[in-house]
Amino acid sequence: MGLAAMLVLLTLGLQVTGAVIARHRAETAADLAALAGAGQLLLGPEAGCAAAAAIANQNGATVADCSWQDMDVLVTVQLPVHLGPVASSAVGRARAGPVQQPFG
Repeated sequence: MGLAAMLVLLTLGLQVTGAVIARHRAETAADLAALAGAGQLLLGPEAGCAAAAAIANQNGATVADCSWQDMDVLVTVQLPVHLGPVASSAVGRARAGPVQQPFG
């Protein structure tokens, strides 16, 4: 009985760890996608969102939402996650744009 309980706890621990890693990967993909989109600001929202989608895809994610607010791009990505028999997705959100105030 003790061995079975340890195996269950180990399995749950691995699944939680996998979920946390997936969330971090999704957040990283969103950060990179938002930066890519903001880099295309002068070419317009379509070019920015296309750049964001390309970077998200290179990181194994898909863009669920891409929008502009003032001069910032807002990106939401989804990254597929397979935790044992359960398939889900991790979500990452990011905003990127020009600096609002100078440093110092």
